[in-house]
Amino acid sequence: QVQLVESGGGLVQAGGSLRLSCAASGSTVSINAMGWYRQAPGKQRELVAGITSGGMSNYADSVKGRFTISRDNAKNTVYLQMNSLKPEDTAVYYCNVDVGLLLRRYWGQGTQVTVSS
Repeated sequence: QVQLVESGGGLVQAGGSLRLSCAASGSTVSINAMGWYRQAPGKQRELVAGITSGGMSNYADSVKGRFTISRDNAKNTVYLQMNSLKPEDTAVYYCNVDVGLLLRRYWGQGTQVTVSS
């Protein structure tokens, strides 16, 4: 089992920045990829960014150049630095980790990000 605790969400004006953190605990020795998804009201959950255990990252087109994902394997933590935020970035952000050979996925509880215009 892996437990994920997110932090760093909040209310920010358009153009501002936020940094999300997600700390994993439990059976962390087998963590592979880590990532962030988001879900806006009335919309499906979508991938924001992902990062492999080796540090390779990928991003949704809508956030490329503005968001940066990183991870600290020693702390079992994944981060999402969000710059130049837009109102359309408003959503609940969820972190996830894939664990073990079967890549079982675990989810955080979600953190609200609200960007005002």
